[in-house]
Amino acid sequence: MEEPLTEELLNELLCSPNPETYLERHPVQGRDLAAYLGELLDECELKRKDVVREAQLNDTYGYQIFTGQRKHPSRDKILQIAFAMGLDLRTTDRLLQAAGVSRLYCKERRDAIIMFCIDHHTSLAKVNETLFGLGEPTLDGEGR
Repeated sequence: MEEPLTEELLNELLCSPNPETYLERHPVQGRDLAAYLGELLDECELKRKDVVREAQLNDTYGYQIFTGQRKHPSRDKILQIAFAMGLDLRTTDRLLQAAGVSRLYCKERRDAIIMFCIDHHTSLAKVNETLFGLGEPTLDGEGR
């Protein structure tokens, strides 16, 4: 599911004669979180129950996120899912956007740690250990 880079799309938008021309080629709309999670499960060849378990989510809560019944999961829960799925930085940011929460920002101390861990394919347990060790709230909310 390779998507064009934002910079490429921005350049195309700015070179278009009008916004309608660009929008005809690239319909812009928000991503549905449940649908995107479904796409990612298929793409990564993962099972929902395994991701929910690996993300350390309550089964019911995880199911509600994946089916769209839970409309506004927290940013940390989405990050737990991203780590459980082994997503890269770009895909994690897209997932955060689909959830309607802020993207990762490297100028924020906690986000910088999380971004480093994503890039280094760190397990969720190790991420929480690293965050705790550096005095930041863990993703599971159990430590500071």
